[in-house]
Amino acid sequence: QVQLVESGGGLVQAGGSLRLSCAASGRMLSYYTMGWFRQAPGKEREFVAAIKWGAGSTKYADSVKGRFTISRDGAKNTVYLEMSSLSPGDTAVYYCAASRTSYGSYCPTTGNDYGDWGQGTQVTVTS
Repeated sequence: QVQLVESGGGLVQAGGSLRLSCAASGRMLSYYTMGWFRQAPGKEREFVAAIKWGAGSTKYADSVKGRFTISRDGAKNTVYLEMSSLSPGDTAVYYCAASRTSYGSYCPTTGNDYGDWGQGTQVTVTS
């Protein structure tokens, strides 16, 4: 099992930036996928971005492509989500998740494919 703790959420004005962090405890294997999801009030959880722990290959939702960057630091066992050009539509609770299933080079984008989740961190973007 991988335990995940997110941090870095907060209140930011539209057009601003934030960096979310997700610290993972436990052994991280190269085929794991780390993902970020978000859930806005009254909406379903949606995929944001994912990264292969070993290869570093990434996948993004169309809504954040070009604005968000996912990365990982193996030495710190931490995944980051750099968010820029934020808009009120990005307001949500952001969750870090880990998939310990081998998907090869594919980054899963469905929440059910991830077995370990953090507690979430709130991001609020004001206009």
